[in-house]
Amino acid sequence: MVATLCAIVGMQPAIAATAPADPAANAAKPVIVVLGDSLSAEYGLPRDTGWVALLRQRLMSERIDYSVANASISGDTTSGGLARLPLVMQRLKPSIVIVELGANDALRGVPLATTESNLRAIVDQIRKGNAKPMLVGMYVPSNYGPDYTQKFHGLYGRLAQELRTPLVPFLLAGLADKPDLFQSDQMHPTQQAQPLLLDNVWPTLKPLISGGTQH
Repeated sequence: MVATLCAIVGMQPAIAATAPADPAANAAKPVIVVLGDSLSAEYGLPRDTGWVALLRQRLMSERIDYSVANASISGDTTSGGLARLPLVMQRLKPSIVIVELGANDALRGVPLATTESNLRAIVDQIRKGNAKPMLVGMYVPSNYGPDYTQKFHGLYGRLAQELRTPLVPFLLAGLADKPDLFQSDQMHPTQQAQPLLLDNVWPTLKPLISGGTQH
């Protein structure tokens, strides 16, 4: 129950998207961009302790020569992500874009058809920018009704199959029985939970970067 509840991302004040401090210094490296909401934007966490920052550290430890840019904003929707994606693509020229969006659509009552249309358009824009898209699936609480809950989560798997896009089934998988790994709002994982989030993403991401530059 906790895992499904925490999938609904709070509509928190937006934070600025972060990117490498010196883009020129990383010009020769392929870039992974995370386009997400508060689950990826380090909501309630000390800076550089979220799973995206840990991803950067893992790449370094495994001597995989990629840079990572976190373009996540707390409270963002698929519409918001789609609207700002062109600038993200133009500025960062990523090789891979991890799309972790959709939970706030459900929170705001956005029709499923709109969420699906936005995600399709996001994947299309990523590919037109010569980058590889990767989707991160979400759940919503059961109090939305079993039909909606099933259709919402099923949307990601169906899109991933139709669009031939790698999918992380659920970013917060494995946290359901660990309430101590959530902040007091019982929505956002704690700093201690961030390695688990990265472990959920890594098996899907690693094959995409296996052909990248390595030391």
